[in-house]
Amino acid sequence: DYEKAMLLQMPPKKIDPNQMLRVEFFFGFSNQASDLDNPVKLLMDIAQKKYGFNDSKVFELNVRKCIVKKGEEFIQMGIYPLLPF
Repeated sequence: DYEKAMLLQMPPKKIDPNQMLRVEFFFGFSNQASDLDNPVKLLMDIAQKKYGFNDSKVFELNVRKCIVKKGEEFIQMGIYPLLPF
């Protein structure tokens, strides 16, 4: 059910499946004890299904959390071409 709900909420986006990628996650948790890494794998798998890329093409991953009031939890995600140094 969670996967279906997330797939419906993700906006359409074209991603070149051969391109090196950078993925960003920003989580708003209401529980300060929430682990930052727990939702990453699940959301990465859902994003792969939605956008047709393989996570082996992810060369940079940025993950951040903040604490919000109960009922104001959120997830933001961005998938971008990898930028050169």
